Amino acid sequence: MRISFCQGLLTGAIILNLLILYYVSRAQQQMMEKRKELGRGTKRGAPPVSVLGGGLGVLVGGGEEPGVVGAEGHSHGPRVTVLLREFENFENYVGDVASSFLHQRPELPFLAVADTSPYPPLVLPEGARLLILSPSPDQPPQAHRPEFHVQTEFVLLVPDGVELEHPRAIERLIRELEGEGGGPVRLVAAPVLARSAVQCLHLRVHLREWTATYSPAASGSSGSVCTALQGDAVILIRTEDLFNLSVPLGRPLFSSLFIQTALRGWKVKLLESPCFSANHRPLFNSAHNQWKADTRVKDATGKLMKSFGLKHLLLPDGKEQWYGCSKETPRCFGTVQDDTPDYLYLDRWTPPCCLRALRETTKYVINILESSGVRYWLEGGSLLGAVRHQDIIPWDYDVDLGIYLEDVPNCDQLKNLDSGSLVDANGYVWERAVEGDFYRVQYSEANHLHVDLWPFYPRNGIMTKDTWTEHKQDVEFPEHFLQPLVPMPFAGITAYGPNNHRAFLELKFGEGVIENPQYPNPAKKRWDRTKL
Repeated sequence: MRISFCQGLLTGAIILNLLILYYVSRAQQQMMEKRKELGRGTKRGAPPVSVLGGGLGVLVGGGEEPGVVGAEGHSHGPRVTVLLREFENFENYVGDVASSFLHQRPELPFLAVADTSPYPPLVLPEGARLLILSPSPDQPPQAHRPEFHVQTEFVLLVPDGVELEHPRAIERLIRELEGEGGGPVRLVAAPVLARSAVQCLHLRVHLREWTATYSPAASGSSGSVCTALQGDAVILIRTEDLFNLSVPLGRPLFSSLFIQTALRGWKVKLLESPCFSANHRPLFNSAHNQWKADTRVKDATGKLMKSFGLKHLLLPDGKEQWYGCSKETPRCFGTVQDDTPDYLYLDRWTPPCCLRALRETTKYVINILESSGVRYWLEGGSLLGAVRHQDIIPWDYDVDLGIYLEDVPNCDQLKNLDSGSLVDANGYVWERAVEGDFYRVQYSEANHLHVDLWPFYPRNGIMTKDTWTEHKQDVEFPEHFLQPLVPMPFAGITAYGPNNHRAFLELKFGEGVIENPQYPNPAKKRWDRTKL
């Protein structure tokens, strides 16, 4: 069989890629082994030097320094790399921070890390280096990956403007972390003496619900153990732990770091001492620069939350931050196929911003129906959610209400929809659905989260319709379930539902439906209770 030129070229490209992957993997393994040896006090020769993006020489390891005494009192190479990640290009004290640490501990590698080359350029003292994370097409991949440029056992994460006054403070942190052994405490922190004290927090991250919750943590006599920090602090972490995180140096650093460590069950111990000084506080000399910094942190937080799949933050002061959809943006998921929204395939439930929009729309629609004299009741999955949760089912993507067809002329928003859709004064879109003979109320023109209104009429004591969908719950039912309608809590309001909800639901879904929750189309995606 003859091989064409294109086939040969493709084969060569594949072989070249495999060779590159092999050598990168081998280099990573050697780097990890070298770190472990350094941690045991193995002596090394002079540190290698790598030239990174922008022609900057970057220190990638620490060499042996005679007479340097480590945490155990033995002479060996440095065990810690000082790393500064959080600073602003337009005003910073990175050079001063590097000078302070290198004056007290000249043997320590000092690494400033930036996404792109800072402008104006940083002025760094001898021994301090800059690492640019953005890849460059003329550089090998390891040139911009921080794990290739730290060969010490530990990393000390320091904020901008901090100073090292006591050379032995770092050894104190090392002893504290080593004293924890292999327990859940994987980070040790020391406060920075600033205007606002650093606060220990508890952080619970629920990826399935797209939510992170912060709450204050109590302080102990020998230091606080918690899952997150708020405020200025210096943090010591093992290098291996740091670079086992999926995003080791994301920004904002504390948000990125503690979300990932909390998901792994790691804890941070906040010591009362040693303390690090910070003469440069506030960091910015003008209100304008402070505003620029705050804006950049806000933007970086939004990008971080999007990449982590978090849409709702509950802060320790009770405030909330939202990073999902709104009335002015599209909803968080696209067109639903096979009754299974895309987030279920990610083992996620309905994003909280979408649930919030559904609750607002439901409350709005029900208020209009009641004030217009339109009889309605909770239908299908919405009734099931009311019975189980007094709310929308956590993975549902719309709300269903049944209405009496004969009451439609009572409602100004519904009675003329045959001639088109209506955008009301509050931005809600009322329309006759294109999928069938029912009505739909959307959250907005941009955001298509919606409440569906299903018109029924009685015939010989049976509630029926002229057209039907393929949903198994879309069936006729006796009118006596609606005589009378009964109030029930739902989505933060009181709505009306059938008077015998169990019998009604089992007629539509089958026996035991209340006690046995399942996703809408188990053939496509089945709820795995073992993941709860």
